Amino acid sequence: MRRLYFILSIPVLALLLTGCTGNAIAQANEVAPTTTPEVISNIPPADCPVTTVKGSPVFEAPVPYSPNSPWPNIFWFGSNHLWTALHADGVWSGLPFNPGGYTQKLVWWSEGYIWDEEPEPALIVTSERLDASAPPLFTSDANGVYASDMGSAMMAGFDFPTLGCWKITGHYKDAELSFVVWLAP
Repeated sequence: MRRLYFILSIPVLALLLTGCTGNAIAQANEVAPTTTPEVISNIPPADCPVTTVKGSPVFEAPVPYSPNSPWPNIFWFGSNHLWTALHADGVWSGLPFNPGGYTQKLVWWSEGYIWDEEPEPALIVTSERLDASAPPLFTSDANGVYASDMGSAMMAGFDFPTLGCWKITGHYKDAELSFVVWLAP
């Protein structure tokens, strides 16, 4: 009797394991980030002209902002009309992934901008992937923000559909600012 029970239980166990494995694979595919077929490294390739502190002109933010960025490994980039704070190495890695893509928020400043006088600034952000074709970047509407360590600023959120080399351009009033970042895992 035990032998019959053992023999009958093998197909049942196999069926259960097959069903579990298929379900686990389906669940993994549902939450896996959509990336490009190429392997993405944390180091930008030579053909991705990332904007770095070493390759950028020196920009000192106007008063009341400090002449240097208030955060480690971050530098001011732009002009008095429009600037932002970028990573010194030009790499954005470890961004959270959601159904819309890899999420990042970026703060932009403009001399004379006051967050509570223009809570919904007319900042427009566009982008293009430089190293491959990709769906367009989703950008949220900008909002006015304030904090003691960064002053009055504009913030916009992005959802990048893929990793890779991206050129981002901000437009505010008559100013335009472009830079390139490497999105890595």
